[in-house]
This record gives sequence, C-alpha cells and structure tokens, in this order.
Amino acid sequence: MSETTALLVIDAQESFRHRSYFSEEGLGLYVSRQQALIDGARAAGIPVIQIFHIDDSGIFSEASGLVRTLAPLRIEPDAMFRKRRHSALVGSGLEVWLTEHGIRRVIVSGIRTEQCCETTTRHASDLGYAVDYVGEATLTFPMVDASGREWSAAEIRARTELVLAGRFARIATVEQALAGAPEAAAA
Repeated sequence: MSETTALLVIDAQESFRHRSYFSEEGLGLYVSRQQALIDGARAAGIPVIQIFHIDDSGIFSEASGLVRTLAPLRIEPDAMFRKRRHSALVGSGLEVWLTEHGIRRVIVSGIRTEQCCETTTRHASDLGYAVDYVGEATLTFPMVDASGREWSAAEIRARTELVLAGRFARIATVEQALAGAPEAAAA
C-alpha cells in the first residue's frame, strides 16, 4: 500500500489564523487528528506531501511570512508544493510528482474542508486516483449563506462528506485511511 499511496496535507498553514473568520473552535481536535494522520503515514512508509496556498499579496503571499505550517503541527514532508488554485492538482506540479512516484491512491486532509480539500478530492477522483477523504483531519469555519443562515463547521463537514461519499471518495477515519483501501485491508 505505501508504495502507491500518498498523504496530502493541504493548506495547513498559519495564513488562516489571520482571516476574520478564523475560529479556535474545533482547532484542537483537528490538530490532533491531522497529526495522528501525519505520524501514522510516516510510520507506514506513506509519503507525506505538504501543499501551501499562495497569492501574490496579502496573508497568503510568501512575503507575509505566514505561508508556513500551522502550529503546533509537526510535519517533515517528502515533497512540498505551492498552489494558486483550489485544487492542489492545478499548476502545482503535484500531479507530475504523483505520476512519477507511481501513486494511485491519495489520502486528503487539511484546510478548508469544503474548499481546497473537497476540490482536490473531486479533481483527483476525476483523474482516476482512489481517494480517501479524512473529514476528521480537515478544518473549516462557520459560513453564512445568501439567506442569512449560519452553517456550523460541523454542518459543512457533514455536507461535504455527504456529497463526496461513494462518488468521489471513500470517507474514512484516520485509522481507516492508514489501514488502506477496503480491498487492500482484506488481502
């Protein structure tokens, strides 16, 4: 499994602490589950890929000094990529790296649940990768819709898992993702 699987840690970066919508709610649990996924992947020999979102200005610019790992996460990536789009597979070089390394299955985690993590999941699925989406190792923040209703982070995560499940990804816990695809676990 580790020869054909990679863990993607998407946008787990300090830039988000400086957004007006940033909330500490759920942060501790996210960090705990994200770290368990990183540490478990490392122990299993699964390459850990770190992806940062960058822009030319503002808090996502390299010059801001905030395009660095979200504290207190500890990650020593096997490869690192920078992206300017929602999908980590657009213009970052990630797809080339995955192909060159024979990766056929990706484990998706990071920030934000319904944006870059969901978009990368859909894109990876459309490219033919098997995808484990680890919602408990993603983080997002409450949002207000056009009618004024506030959606909690938990509701957004549940909605994201609902629309991805079975169509674009297997929704997995940290432990399930590290154990491998269902077929691999049974073999």
